[in-house]
Amino acid sequence: MPPYEALKKAREKNLDLVEISPTAQPPVCRIMDYGKYLYQQEKKEREAKKHQKTITVKEVKFRINVDDHDYETKKNHVLRFLGEGDKVKATIFFRGREMTRTGLGRQILERLIKDVEPQSIVEFRPRQEGNTLHAILAPKKAEAPKKPEKPRPAAPSPAAQAAPPEAQVAKPAS
Repeated sequence: MPPYEALKKAREKNLDLVEISPTAQPPVCRIMDYGKYLYQQEKKEREAKKHQKTITVKEVKFRINVDDHDYETKKNHVLRFLGEGDKVKATIFFRGREMTRTGLGRQILERLIKDVEPQSIVEFRPRQEGNTLHAILAPKKAEAPKKPEKPRPAAPSPAAQAAPPEAQVAKPAS
């Protein structure tokens, strides 16, 4: 219909004439309340944003002379962060003469990667940047947990169903 007729109809209904697809031939328009349309769009965007998961990168710092107990504690922190869905940056900072022992730092990170392998994937292998060695781990994609089916109780035999429970029990003769 011609644009002036569409505008006339929209004004009669106290609504707006909104151009939906300007590139179509002829252009597509709709009669609607434009304010309400904008509100609905904003509401959909807010709802979509609510369900988004923001991924943060948590950092765990190690030293090349880390003790076993401290290593285990920090490994448990890494596992907890991965379980919460966050990425983990494992860092080893070398001071002074420790720069000659970068192999020890690489061994610590490789050990950490091997220990948390079931729960993580390695985004960046250990790499040296200046006096820092770091690796980035991300949580594995969670598969939908399969619920085990409950075993159904076995159906009683047809003969047992026909007889009342008292008749099934053998009574001693008196």
